[in-house]
Amino acid sequence: MSTSIYPLASLQQIESTPSNEDGIPADLEEDLRAFGCKLIHQAGVLLKQKQVAVATAQILFQRFWFVTSVKQFGIGDVGMGALYLASKLEECPIRMRDLINVYDLLLQRTEHIQASRTSITYKPEFKYVPMSYFGNTFYELKDALVVAEMQILKRLGFQVHVVLPYNTLVNYLRVLGLTSREEVCERAWGYLNDALQTPVYALYTVPTIVCAAILLTTRFLGIPLPSEPSNCWWELFDADWPDIWSVSGHIMRLYRSRTSYEETRLYGLISKKGVRHWLEDQKDSHTGGR
Repeated sequence: MSTSIYPLASLQQIESTPSNEDGIPADLEEDLRAFGCKLIHQAGVLLKQKQVAVATAQILFQRFWFVTSVKQFGIGDVGMGALYLASKLEECPIRMRDLINVYDLLLQRTEHIQASRTSITYKPEFKYVPMSYFGNTFYELKDALVVAEMQILKRLGFQVHVVLPYNTLVNYLRVLGLTSREEVCERAWGYLNDALQTPVYALYTVPTIVCAAILLTTRFLGIPLPSEPSNCWWELFDADWPDIWSVSGHIMRLYRSRTSYEETRLYGLISKKGVRHWLEDQKDSHTGGR
């Protein structure tokens, strides 16, 4: 990772992530990252955590996978550790027990969804079964949380500074004279939140990401902005068109339709154990089970 004000992934990390080197296809890694960020967001909502902490956690989560493989650490454990660490960084700490309880609920619900989609028999509605504080589950999740927080700090070299894009968005919309249009502000804000499920905050600077959100918003709402070669609105903010277009592509890929198989397989890959089993199955299928 770079040591600038925006810690960004290097070209080598982008071309071949640790997960890719371990045999995880790029599209699967992308979906696992997005799913991990969704779990962080859902946990933040249930914990009534501040958005700044949730967003920071998602960015740290995305950075982590440029230095570590999903084969080594589960996305559930790392997501939990990222939210716990981000809550400290943003000075809105949460109780470890509360976070563990929420993630236990989310993991149980994920297992229920997976079982429902892979079985042809009828499955009852999901019912959360609280864990026993004297059982193994609580202490296993607690250990996983502590290890994940430590590994995030260690593998990122304590580069946990995060710049969120929301203030920049407000300033840019004011410059473009769009702050009076509520639908513009809401949609652009939404695109920035959706972008947290993608790696763009570890790849591009905040001005570029904000420009991409404005581009998608104005195109969706049919709002014309100067875009002639000699008079491009994004040049006001020192953003490059190829980078803006790339960020827009990352965001739009979130909305692509997925097959039932693609959706279901994610639920079984939240833990490193599930990922390793999947890799073994893929290896066996290629070798004919020999």
